[in-house]
Amino acid sequence: MTAVTMDGRRLSEEIKGKIRDEADTFKKDGIEPCLATILVGENPASKVYLRIKHKSCEEVGIKSRNYQLPEDVGREGLIELIGGLNKDESVHGILLQLPLPRHIDGYDAISAISPDKDVDGLHPYNVGRLSSKRYNLIPCTPEGIMVMLSRYKIDIDGKYVVVIGRSDLVGRPISKILSHVDPLQELLFNVDTLLLNSNATVTTCHSRTRNLEKLTRDADILISAVGRRHSTDLSSSRKLLESLIGIFNSLGYYPDFSKRFERDGFIITKRMVKDKAVVIDVGVNKIEGKIYGDVDFENVRKKAGYITPNPGGVGPMTVAMLLHNTLIATSKQTKHELKFDLERLFGLE
Repeated sequence: MTAVTMDGRRLSEEIKGKIRDEADTFKKDGIEPCLATILVGENPASKVYLRIKHKSCEEVGIKSRNYQLPEDVGREGLIELIGGLNKDESVHGILLQLPLPRHIDGYDAISAISPDKDVDGLHPYNVGRLSSKRYNLIPCTPEGIMVMLSRYKIDIDGKYVVVIGRSDLVGRPISKILSHVDPLQELLFNVDTLLLNSNATVTTCHSRTRNLEKLTRDADILISAVGRRHSTDLSSSRKLLESLIGIFNSLGYYPDFSKRFERDGFIITKRMVKDKAVVIDVGVNKIEGKIYGDVDFENVRKKAGYITPNPGGVGPMTVAMLLHNTLIATSKQTKHELKFDLERLFGLE
């Protein structure tokens, strides 16, 4: 048995096509949806992520602007920029690229963004709305995960879900959404249509969780959002491996450990997964120039029922939901009605 691969790239392109059509209807009414991004410093990974986001905006007809501030900018400088964007009626969404330099309080900075322009869904107001099941804007990655589960018609009602990670971007919000009765009821444009009935039982795990493997083996749905390798020092592991190879070679044996090394360090391995489980890989790890997820994809797919690749799974959906949130924010601020075919968008016809 090989798991069904949940193709985030294909689904995100489908959604982006609908967003492009919707953006055109705004423009016909003289409204140009606009996303403003803010980058503090020169973080290389942040620059890559922002390029992807701006390119995606261009592809769907959403205007985007980037504001880059120096690494040593003070709190006042950042807050002043955010305040100006809040007042700018031509800007409908604001995204503060994380992480921020250590001298800037992230909570303070995010709290300065207008909740109706907070397309990342991290403002305390939006977090509170999420907890009370009265959604305004929610983080893009959890939203993307819910769309994928819905599109692949994965039943969540009454299922046992294990979420590894408790970040504000992924772990905490997805745990809350999955345990809600009507998790997407007000997520989309304040529509009252019941899109997905969750009622899952959710366990949130983290670095101090004991017996993690016992919990994951019981999970009907397993979501890993750790973003770091299980092995704390892969360079040391490689050196050890090279030493072992040298010993074997001196004894006249020439084993090929390359495939084994590629599997080392994953948070989620095949033995940790229940038969036919749904496995969602959110983690991003860059090792020696190559992107890995938290999950040993090649081996886990032989046991799971559904699995997301990484890259190519949750990542593209996160970007699509950023565009989606930008349109929601634009609609709320301009009173322009959105005309998405919601049932088709989420595969619920």
